[in-house]
Amino acid sequence: MSRGPLELHAMVLAAGASSRFGAVKQLAAVDGQPLLQRVLTRACAAADRTWVVLGAYAERLAPLVTHYEASVVTNANWIEGIASSIRSGVRHLPVTCDGVMLILGDQALIEIEDLRRLALAWRAAPHSIVAARHGAVLGAPAVFPRRWFGALGRLGGDAGARALIARHSAEVIAVEMPNAAFDLDTAEDLAGIATAASSNGAGPTD
Repeated sequence: MSRGPLELHAMVLAAGASSRFGAVKQLAAVDGQPLLQRVLTRACAAADRTWVVLGAYAERLAPLVTHYEASVVTNANWIEGIASSIRSGVRHLPVTCDGVMLILGDQALIEIEDLRRLALAWRAAPHSIVAARHGAVLGAPAVFPRRWFGALGRLGGDAGARALIARHSAEVIAVEMPNAAFDLDTAEDLAGIATAASSNGAGPTD
């Protein structure tokens, strides 16, 4: 008997210490709201359930998550790198989860429509990895079906899932996503977002 529609979970990876930014970048204001909440708004709109992996500033950031239907996973080993956050998150995924969308917590320009296109591409080919492409790069946001959860749970270091995507590129469906090229890493990056929005006459998107 069929279980019904495929269940897609989003996992926002936001455990890092923001060492290059010089402050807690997850709290940096982008379009008038903290970066973490901006990313969460988009993740929740694109998935059936959302998880947030916190680490370095978990106590400060967890209250922001209470405004969303999202679950917090605390990665005590965040200093090991992003792979430890992926491992921590994947361990919490229930048996009903058919696929997980990994989203970097500093992908400040990602929009709801970007994530929905990614989700739609995966639902059309649920046995494939579906990853964002910008230029020659394939990476996050990316959806991994359940059969890849074991491999995600064995990742190590600070390379994230991009190395896994590269090793199995023949099994990856690419979704063009120019917005995925931007990670908010420094204060200059944040200033660049504000400058671009001002020059374009853009306001908040929510």
